[in-house]
Amino acid sequence: MPAIIHLDQIRKSYFMGKQELQVLKGISIDINKNEYVALMGPSGSGKSTLMNILGCLDSPSSGRYVLNGNDVSKMADNDLAEVRNKEIGFVFQQFNLLPRLTALENVALPLVYAGVPKKQRLEIANEVLKKVDLSDRSHHKPNELSGGQCQRVAIARALVNSPSIILADEPTGNLDTKTSYEIMSIFNKIHKDGNTVVLVTHEDDISKYARRIIRLRDGVLESDRIHEHVVIS
Repeated sequence: MPAIIHLDQIRKSYFMGKQELQVLKGISIDINKNEYVALMGPSGSGKSTLMNILGCLDSPSSGRYVLNGNDVSKMADNDLAEVRNKEIGFVFQQFNLLPRLTALENVALPLVYAGVPKKQRLEIANEVLKKVDLSDRSHHKPNELSGGQCQRVAIARALVNSPSIILADEPTGNLDTKTSYEIMSIFNKIHKDGNTVVLVTHEDDISKYARRIIRLRDGVLESDRIHEHVVIS
C-alpha cells in the first residue's frame, strides 16, 4: 500500500537579506494510512516548519511531498488551499474557534467552504460532536466552555470533512494534566476509528500515546522508531 504521506529529501530555506538559513536539510519520511505518529524535537529543530509543509501551509524549497497520491510540493497556493480543506484536519494549541459562533457552527465551518447545504452541515456537525462527547454543549459559545471542551470542539471541526490526516500541533499545550489526558484519549479513539494522526509535541508523556516517534534535530532526522509501550486510554 502506498504511503499516505511520502516525503523525499524535503529541504526548506529562508533568506535573511542575502544570508540563507537552512531549516530542513533533506527529510525523507513515509507515513502509512492509520499510523499514529508523534513528531518531536527541541526548539529550532525544524518540527514547526515540517508541520507547516505537511499541512500544506508552506511549500518546500526542494524535494517531493506526495499526499494521498498527489504531488503537492509544486502546487500553487489556490490548489494547496483546496488540498488543505479536503485532506487535512488541523487541531491547534490555541483552539482557533470563532467567538461569536456556537460549538455546532464552529464545527460546521469547514463544510461551508466545501459548499455543503446548511441543513446537511448542521446534521454532520452534530454527529461529529457526539464522537467527542460534546453534543450537550452544541449551542454554547467558546466563552461558555472550558479549555478542554473548546479543544473537543476544535477536534470535531478537524474531523468534520473526513480528512485523510489529522494534524495536531501541541494540542494539549494550554491544558492542565487531567484535561490533557482526556484529550489524548479522544485522539486514541480517532486513531482506532481508522484516522491517520500526526501529533507535534515536545512533551514526552504526550508522545507516549503515539505508535511511532520521529525526532528532528537541527533540520535533520535524528531518530524514527516504533514505540513499544503505548498509552491506551
